[in-house]
Amino acid sequence: MTIRALFQAVKVEDADPPYDTIHLKVFYPAQMSGSALEQNLGIVPADAQRSPFKVVIFFNGINCGSEMYQWLAVKLAERGLVVVTFSWVAQNLPGIVALTPGVDLRMLSPSTYGSGPTASALPVLLKALEGLQAEGVLAGLLDLQHIILGGHSAGGSVAIENANPRFFPQIVAAFAYGAHTAGGLQLGYSSGTILPLPDALPLMLIGGTCDGVIAKSGYRYGVDWEQATTPVLRTFREAIAGGRDDSYLLLLEGANHFSITYPFDSTTGRPFLDYPATQPEDQLRNLLAEAIGLFIDAHVGHQSRSLAALNQSLEGKNPLIASFERK
Repeated sequence: MTIRALFQAVKVEDADPPYDTIHLKVFYPAQMSGSALEQNLGIVPADAQRSPFKVVIFFNGINCGSEMYQWLAVKLAERGLVVVTFSWVAQNLPGIVALTPGVDLRMLSPSTYGSGPTASALPVLLKALEGLQAEGVLAGLLDLQHIILGGHSAGGSVAIENANPRFFPQIVAAFAYGAHTAGGLQLGYSSGTILPLPDALPLMLIGGTCDGVIAKSGYRYGVDWEQATTPVLRTFREAIAGGRDDSYLLLLEGANHFSITYPFDSTTGRPFLDYPATQPEDQLRNLLAEAIGLFIDAHVGHQSRSLAALNQSLEGKNPLIASFERK
């Protein structure tokens, strides 16, 4: 299968320049045509026979370049999905310039959380998808009523917090790696607070037993986490009620905070806090991609075989799986 990508740039109307531009890279299943446009400019048509394409929007971790998630975007596109990654340099904190997943801190305070979206980039990204649906190689080929949110670290928190049909009716599922909903002390929360999630859509939370970034960040929440996976586990058990059998917790044995990224970039973010992974990283990534892909196929594509395969693969004896829960 051929996977291609296109680029877009969109403005954030309520952001101040020069921090008011988001750059998108959109991956899609393609079909080589041999046309002059293809030969001269590298513009390859989408594989229309596989449309309409459901869409994944992936939120990066803070100061994690979108290219670190390209491997996953390609894997998901090979399953027939369109995947959007993006880069937004902005000031989420005054005077601190960073590559951000787009976090609206105003909506994370104790007085506002749950009353509106915390994803400042998401409305702009959804509007950009409407533009792609109107013209270009993906025109008329997108299923904009079935959009999945995914993310890593802070971007994963953005994904699961905003999987709320009250705010975004086109969102139908979410997944996150190395993310949780512990409330920060600086935002005004008491020690050890776990914030509730919308609990309205299929959800997959994934964490690693060697996540040093989470393990060493407990002071932000007024606690010392018992294990690296404690806040992820608590988010699954306390932030959602479940009851539909479409919420999953998958803890990977030996995976660290950056096991979802490839190639690894030691120059930005906080990788110096991380523990070494104790399992082969390529095997961990393959398991991640397969679990996420089957989750989407099962609960968004409503493929019964994928549902059976997902449950079988996660419940089976696999040395890479530390624990698995569903509710």
